[in-house]
Amino acid sequence: MFDAIRNSKRFVQVFLGLIILPFAFWGVDSYFGPSRGGGELASVGGSSISQQEFSQAMRDQQERLRGQYGREFNPAMLETPEARQAMLDSLVTQRLLLLHASKSGLATSDAQLIDVIGSIPALQEEGRFSKRRYEQALRAQGLTQTGFEAKLRQDLTLQQMVQAVSDTAVVSKASAERMIAIQLEERQVSEVTFRPEQFSAQVKLSDDAVRDYYEKNRKQFEIPQQIRAEYIVLSREILAQQTTVGQDEIKSAYEKNARNYVTQEERRASHILIQSPVDAPEAEQKAARAKVDAILQQVKKTPGDFAKLAKEHSQDPGSSEKGGDLGYFAHGAMVKSFEDAVFALKENQISDVVRSEFGYHIIRLTGIKPGKVRSFEEARESIVAELKAQMAGTKFAEAAEAFSNSVYEQADSLKPAADKFKLPIQQTGFFDQSNRVAAGPLAGNDKLFMALFSDDALKNKRNTDAIEVAPNTLVAARVLEQRPAELRSLESVKGEIERKLVAEAASRLAQQEGEAKLSQLSKGEPIALNWSPPQTVVRQPMRGLAPEAQRAIFKASTNKLPAYAGVHLSKGGYALFRISQAGTGTAKGEGDPRAKAQSAQLTQLAGVEDFNAYQAALRERYGVKIDKAALAKNTNE
Repeated sequence: MFDAIRNSKRFVQVFLGLIILPFAFWGVDSYFGPSRGGGELASVGGSSISQQEFSQAMRDQQERLRGQYGREFNPAMLETPEARQAMLDSLVTQRLLLLHASKSGLATSDAQLIDVIGSIPALQEEGRFSKRRYEQALRAQGLTQTGFEAKLRQDLTLQQMVQAVSDTAVVSKASAERMIAIQLEERQVSEVTFRPEQFSAQVKLSDDAVRDYYEKNRKQFEIPQQIRAEYIVLSREILAQQTTVGQDEIKSAYEKNARNYVTQEERRASHILIQSPVDAPEAEQKAARAKVDAILQQVKKTPGDFAKLAKEHSQDPGSSEKGGDLGYFAHGAMVKSFEDAVFALKENQISDVVRSEFGYHIIRLTGIKPGKVRSFEEARESIVAELKAQMAGTKFAEAAEAFSNSVYEQADSLKPAADKFKLPIQQTGFFDQSNRVAAGPLAGNDKLFMALFSDDALKNKRNTDAIEVAPNTLVAARVLEQRPAELRSLESVKGEIERKLVAEAASRLAQQEGEAKLSQLSKGEPIALNWSPPQTVVRQPMRGLAPEAQRAIFKASTNKLPAYAGVHLSKGGYALFRISQAGTGTAKGEGDPRAKAQSAQLTQLAGVEDFNAYQAALRERYGVKIDKAALAKNTNE
């Protein structure tokens, strides 16, 4: 099941992106218990979704998008009523699915959970799961094993439910064939483009045109108000840097977690397997034993041919092509009889026949990595980092409150808070509300950014509140200097306006010329035009062909050829097209990748419809109530 999920269809991933949100690890009980406070936004089957949960989801979604898009991400996109409604809908859907899973007795087993955690590359050492790395990763993120695994179980359960719904999506063969025929349609097209620059010389601006445009569009030429600010940052990372750890604490942590610094002995082996389950008929077992005995004799005669013989005879599909190589593994990775034999061999030694539940094995030990204990000095640096992170995490909640109070109570300067917490006061360049580049790290948080442009910050030069800009990161800022808004002079923008007006007028002339030519061609009048060589145009996006042009080409009737189409280009000017041939591309059998792609898209659409219907049924069954007034109030705050 989980292999299927790892290789799931694209629309399964889309669903999961909507409903599995990266918010805090509340734990399973939180979904079916009382609200965590802060007011109720929605109720699902009698279980509340609180303001606090919603706010946490919004913050974590913001961080996920910022990590994905970097500076291109604009936090304002999540502040719209539509975005907030979409987030609440996502929380409702997640709650519905988990509620239904609980009522239906659906859950992720321990074995499935272990399989998924063990397959996470960041938790592996040399390709195998590392308990030490797992515990380090949890500590670094301030998570408990119980909380992390509870949340992961939820996500995996959601994956299974979405997979189950998506697998029911069915598209009829006739629908698929019709869509494929449309999508594979092709047209042979030549083009003539009427560009604005071809008509620029014909444009004559009146004496008053520039001044009139300037007077009617003064807003375009305003330089907005700009400010320069100073700011301080308090974060868990900064507290960790400021934290000192005593020698006794380091030694105590080393001794307490000694098992984390032990690397087990690992061995590398190759084998030849002749399959024979323990419950196979006796005659089959005897035949398998005779076969493996014969292979063992060949191995003993020519040990150097072990890999060759494994490729020829081994019935283990996972290793036979690699000459029987199983790689390195530690105790506990293999079945007992096989493991006992491997750890009893010397390097390059070949075993006698070994019986396991899978059949008969001939094993060769090809490598040994002795177990190792990391010394205190070797582990010291990582221990110090972990202790600092833990101590900083504990300190942050208390420090955050004191930091917030300090910037609020001594609001005319950031220096008292900076001195108290040993923080550097940093400065930005000048920036305005639409151009945030010079605002540096302040630009990424809308709440902080807008606080700097509030009346209190601008007129009174008071500190902003301490605002959380990322998990465990607070920023307070203060306006240092202002530049008032001003209007650029007509003389300074005259050339800019002239170029704009000429370009617009030239574009209109180009479009008029193109439309006139299209009218003549449509009437059958002969016209000499410099057509481009024909090219094949398909419905899929094409480099160098504007989307509006592509739509015009396929909208044109081809009952009579040549046919003609024209379009106003979004960048100005006009494009005229001559369609000389039209036809439908044909799929090259069932394996044609184009046909497969179109069928997959239709299946995706069907899956979306099925999932929407499934959600609607769950809403009807369990009942969903949304407090729209509370959501609107939340949006305005």
